[in-house]
Amino acid sequence: MNVPVLLVEDTPSLQVVYKSILQNAGYTVVCAGNAREGLTAFRENNPDVVLLDLMLPDRPGQDLMTEFLHQRPTTRVIVITANGSINRAVDAMRAGAYEFLLKPFTEQRLLHAVETARAERVEPASTPPHPAGFLGSSPTMKKVYSRIASVGKSMATVFITGESGTGKEICAQAVHEASNRARGPFVPLNCGAIPADLLESEVFGHLKGSFTGALSDKPGAAAVADGGTLFLDEICEMDLNLQTKLLRFLQTSTIQPVGASQPRKVNVRIICATNRDPLAEVRARRFREDLYYRLHVVPIHLPPLRDRGGDVIDIAEGALTRMAAEENQSFTRLSNEVKTLFCQLPWPGNVRQLLNVLRHAVVLFDGPEVTLDMLPVELLHERDTVVTSTVTSGLATSGLLGKSLAEIEQMVIEETIAHAGGSVPRAARILDVAPSTIYRKRGQWNRPES
Repeated sequence: MNVPVLLVEDTPSLQVVYKSILQNAGYTVVCAGNAREGLTAFRENNPDVVLLDLMLPDRPGQDLMTEFLHQRPTTRVIVITANGSINRAVDAMRAGAYEFLLKPFTEQRLLHAVETARAERVEPASTPPHPAGFLGSSPTMKKVYSRIASVGKSMATVFITGESGTGKEICAQAVHEASNRARGPFVPLNCGAIPADLLESEVFGHLKGSFTGALSDKPGAAAVADGGTLFLDEICEMDLNLQTKLLRFLQTSTIQPVGASQPRKVNVRIICATNRDPLAEVRARRFREDLYYRLHVVPIHLPPLRDRGGDVIDIAEGALTRMAAEENQSFTRLSNEVKTLFCQLPWPGNVRQLLNVLRHAVVLFDGPEVTLDMLPVELLHERDTVVTSTVTSGLATSGLLGKSLAEIEQMVIEETIAHAGGSVPRAARILDVAPSTIYRKRGQWNRPES
């Protein structure tokens, strides 16, 4: 602990208290009372951990933090702010702060934040690690991996957004595994799958006899997750009354089971997720604004599969190998036609839909290669819809005004054949006509038949 911790705090009494706590724990502490002194001390001592009050008399604390990080990007800055200034803490986290402390905080909370920050004073890897459960190396996913690696060691609340099927629980599990709580429990709870009248009991627990059907004491998810991570999936589905209790829990780190007379302390990190737009839910008054700002500290957005480029092939091939082994089948690869199709589809169900498609093929057929005729019929219809939409869009931009009906018909048929890979029968299915009709019309245009 030879490298000092830099404390930038303008209130003398608090400076004395924080310094005393840290020194008693064995840390060397350098203090500064304003931004000017803080910058000088930073340059002279090169600290790896900084405790920074956001309200300084001569300069905003966040501006000073930006300068610290510009000079030494690996510095762990723990920002300190008043309880009523949570928005400043959220902005600071987004700007690169490692952690935040809301006044008043306990001695244990201060020491835990510094210990965690000190334990992670390592140079960032040039290539972010591949978290367990994820496949793919597209640029959008590399950003996700980097965010998971950077927030894992923090105690900050993580808010995961993304469409259904993009892997939000896998992301939450990866954050937990990257944290100092990895040996503790990871407790997932789907807020949308539990009736509103039972959700409070599921989160906070209940005592025997506290309501009809409470035949024994039951610990809630928050108590089970003590020392680990509580993952609240579909958080925007939570009842407004329970949102108030969740906010109190986040502010006090205490829970009170249904029927209990006294609260109890728990040490839990919160990760939450939703497939909705949380700000739209706030504007619609279905989600508390203060809870949103308390939870939305470090956001992670998972992109839909259609925006991940070639990742769809990596995921499909990895899943195919695993499923073939599970079902004792001989599949080893996807056909080139299937690969092309997979890269073209919009995948509204994302990774979950892709896995279902592969499971369908592996269960009903055998390999070694997955071909188009093994895929579900509805997937081919989805392909045809995409092709029709693309053709229509292309023709709309080409300009149809001034052309005869016969010319327009020829353009539609030829564009559809092109998007169907030159296959007249496939184009005929898309246009809902007989292949002979297309062959006849193309013959009338004096063009060779396919």
